[in-house]
Amino acid sequence: MSTSVPLAIPTRSRASAPARPALARVRECLITGTAEGLARHLGTSPALVRTVFIVSAPMAGFGILLYIWCWMLTPWEQGDARPSRRMPVAWLLLVGGGVLSLIVLPQLGTGYRFGVWLGDLGDTTADVWIIADVLTLFMVVVPVVAAALWADLVDRDDPRRGPRHTAVVRVIAVVCVVILLLALLRASNPFLLLAPFAGLLAIFSSSLAHRWRELAGERVRRIREEQRSEMAAHLHDSVLQTLALIQNRAGASSEAARLARAQERELRAWLYDGDAPADSDLATDLRDYAGALELDYPARIDVVSAGLSTERASGELAAAAREAMLNAARHAGGEVSVYIEGAATGVDVFVRDRGAGFDLDDVPSDRLGVRQSIVGRMRRAGGTATVRSDANGTEVHLRIVGTAARAAEARPNEERSHG
Repeated sequence: MSTSVPLAIPTRSRASAPARPALARVRECLITGTAEGLARHLGTSPALVRTVFIVSAPMAGFGILLYIWCWMLTPWEQGDARPSRRMPVAWLLLVGGGVLSLIVLPQLGTGYRFGVWLGDLGDTTADVWIIADVLTLFMVVVPVVAAALWADLVDRDDPRRGPRHTAVVRVIAVVCVVILLLALLRASNPFLLLAPFAGLLAIFSSSLAHRWRELAGERVRRIREEQRSEMAAHLHDSVLQTLALIQNRAGASSEAARLARAQERELRAWLYDGDAPADSDLATDLRDYAGALELDYPARIDVVSAGLSTERASGELAAAAREAMLNAARHAGGEVSVYIEGAATGVDVFVRDRGAGFDLDDVPSDRLGVRQSIVGRMRRAGGTATVRSDANGTEVHLRIVGTAARAAEARPNEERSHG
């Protein structure tokens, strides 16, 4: 009895086609990034896409409408960088307005427009001339106003240009429109003043839009702050008090107390710091470092700052203080206090714990934490470090002289050397 064995038909594996990039406008673009984003999505060159838009523009405006449609519906590519444009659009519009003014302004009141006699358009020749003169002025004013609006609304946030470029373009545009307005004050047709007046209103309307946006943002921030205050009051009466009770009942060295302490610190920072980022100063850095140590070691670290300190988190004093805090949390645990006192003459940092204490001379020579990371570092930075330890705990006193005090100390030394 024969059995049929099914034949295995080899299948040809198809390589998966590479995924196309998402349709998005590029941030490093020529003007709007529409053509470059569309070309990247289609896998072609940006020059070809721009050529298609330009060639199809005379076809009843199809290319222009398609470009505007793609521009409005295509988002920017992902990223935090601001869009940067290589083409100086504002200056090109100013130059275009200047060229148009040289061409069409001499034709005002002559009855000719680009070689066409307006008297052939109908019997109401005077009315036709008035309308033609007004439209001619709008042809000159519109590019100048567009340059000012583009500079204010687009180029102000462009990394290549900025507010100074915006101010220069706006001043030039206003001066051009004012000169045109003064030149038309003696004209017999008062309708000619409509174009420069409308241009000035459009230029200054962008400033009003910025003010309105700032007022709206301030209103939103005020409402958010009121909501944050209400939430802070509610949470302070419930959650924060509960976390404080857990810490007091559990003890500083317990796991529950450490977690409650960390959650209380994060909640207070979210409630009371607001939306403004914290300054990278000495006190802020040591508070953040204390919160991180409390998650890793059974310690409760309180950081208190008094006076005015100019020390930053990147200085040697901060590094030595972090090392002292790490030693206190690792070897002593329990209650650790950090006190920062700043003045014009210098900054003092005290790190105290309630551990068993130690003798610095008994520390092995290969343990360089206190000798090099604290004492040696402060000596190299021009400061001092003092370690006092007994059976009741350890205190590390770090001091660094302020900039004004250093200059005052250096001045007598220089006088003595010159004397």
